[in-house]
Amino acid sequence: MTSPTPFDLGPAHIVGIGGIGMSGIADVMITMGYEVQGSDIRESDNIQRLRERGAKIFIGHKAENVKGAGTVIISTAIKSGNPEVDAARAAGIPVVRRANMLA
Repeated sequence: MTSPTPFDLGPAHIVGIGGIGMSGIADVMITMGYEVQGSDIRESDNIQRLRERGAKIFIGHKAENVKGAGTVIISTAIKSGNPEVDAARAAGIPVVRRANMLA
């Protein structure tokens, strides 16, 4: 189950941050002053651009990647059993869908 967008997101961890939709959300959040981090399965131009803007990026999906996150943002492309999503839920970190971030 996912949560609606929390008022105070805290540091945001975006799973699949290198994708076109998620990288766009990350860009907007960075511009708005949010602390942004995220993960993806491979390097890309989007990953490099976000790093240059100050985002902390992890390559690979691991439970420890969400440590310190206030919110975890996911898209429908993220499959059930993702270790970051499972770790966030176990730690009580809100998991928010991309659609809620765009609303």
